[in-house]
Amino acid sequence: MVNHFDIAQSFIERCETSQCAGDLVIAFQKAMDVLGFRHFACCSHVDPARPPRRAVMLHNYPEAWVRDFSAMELYDIDPVFNHANRVTLPFFWDSPAFRTGLTPPQLQILAEAGHFGITDGYTVPIHSPYSPGAFRASCSVVPDSKSIDARAYSTVQLMSAYLYDAAQRDLSVKDAEPPQPELSRRERQCLELAAQGKSDWVVGKILGISERTVHNHIESAKRRLGVATRVQAIVQALASRQIAFGDLLKPEASERAAELRTQTIGNRNS
Repeated sequence: MVNHFDIAQSFIERCETSQCAGDLVIAFQKAMDVLGFRHFACCSHVDPARPPRRAVMLHNYPEAWVRDFSAMELYDIDPVFNHANRVTLPFFWDSPAFRTGLTPPQLQILAEAGHFGITDGYTVPIHSPYSPGAFRASCSVVPDSKSIDARAYSTVQLMSAYLYDAAQRDLSVKDAEPPQPELSRRERQCLELAAQGKSDWVVGKILGISERTVHNHIESAKRRLGVATRVQAIVQALASRQIAFGDLLKPEASERAAELRTQTIGNRNS
């Protein structure tokens, strides 16, 4: 039998002693598995593929959904984010209070998320003390079934606040570290494409430059970052959030984003 109090207490104690957000994510994931949740997203309301500095982005959502969500810029009109910005109490995604007033594009976002198994969710709004540049945030969980013990949701509500607070502390520590050297625009582009497994020749064709120029940009990035290999350069650039796999948006994704935005604006004005 699941002891919800013990799960919450054990996680809270870990949050109070751990200095690594990565360890806490693993612990949170294990707790969610025991409680009966398949997915979670404890995050700031920003682009998940390229979160800004000091934004929290902890989740185990399917990569394909995160990529589409970012490419179509759905974070700006996401119904869960928008509702969590306005309320202080947790809510279920199938509740009338949440569903009422959603625009057709927002309903479509929920439908598309459902194709990835992200449905029947529960969201805890997170309103941290105001500070300049602070992001709105929330923690959402997706159950494995509709027969989960109601106490599991209360446990999530308690644990999510501690997870987000610990993640913010971890970011503050990293902010105190010396900043990474800033890459040029071309260096970032070349590393982003190299990170996707593309050869220098292919990268050159995509960017309209020579294979040799691509090689030179990557070598320059390696020197700037103080590493010996391009793999190390990619890892370093990803860790410092100078590049992200979701940066190179597909044209059709941008068109879809524009369509959703136009629909949303039209619904607001009608």
